[in-house]
Amino acid sequence: MKFFIDTANLKDIQDANDLGILDGVTTNPSLMAKEGITGQENILNHYRAICKIVDGPVSAEVISTEFHGMIEEGEKLAALHPNIVVKIPMILEGIKAIKYFSAKGIKTNCTLVFSAGQALLAAKAGATYISPFLGRLDDVSTNGLDLIAQIRLIYDNYMFDTQILAASVRHPMHIINCAEIGSDVMTGPLSAIKALANHPLTDLGLKQFLADHAKGNK
Repeated sequence: MKFFIDTANLKDIQDANDLGILDGVTTNPSLMAKEGITGQENILNHYRAICKIVDGPVSAEVISTEFHGMIEEGEKLAALHPNIVVKIPMILEGIKAIKYFSAKGIKTNCTLVFSAGQALLAAKAGATYISPFLGRLDDVSTNGLDLIAQIRLIYDNYMFDTQILAASVRHPMHIINCAEIGSDVMTGPLSAIKALANHPLTDLGLKQFLADHAKGNK
């Protein structure tokens, strides 16, 4: 399973990359705003800065909700760097845009996916990735993992190339559960990725090893 980090924070991206396990980055307008990145040119420059850090897919989201606007924005984003993946919302105009970009060889990430039907449409249109929002489904008392399992079954049935990118991951068990189901990619905060390394028995064992070593060298 590929590990993407869901942020626009350059330090977090660098820290994740330094771990040696980072495969890519996802962003969205909310994450950009959180970092105080506003204005089109500043946003474009920020994407360039992200692409300098990580050698992998970087999802850059369009703001338009109509076909021609998505195409104009998406082509400008794709021209920034070969690793840019154009992030398109799951709406009918977005499906048309995904089909257009697919025919042009431009990679896409269909975002805000909350149903298997949406995932099926995106795959039919040729999306490179689809992003089912796991945590947001959990927030409304719906099991997001069930959706990922359903999409996995459908994609395997018909050998779709579209990759399942589990988004809105909140904690390490989300990551483990997605890996068990067979999600191709997960994207989440650095804290959730780092938490995979934590276990109290590891801490206790290391403490004991170091204590025994110190005794033996007195």
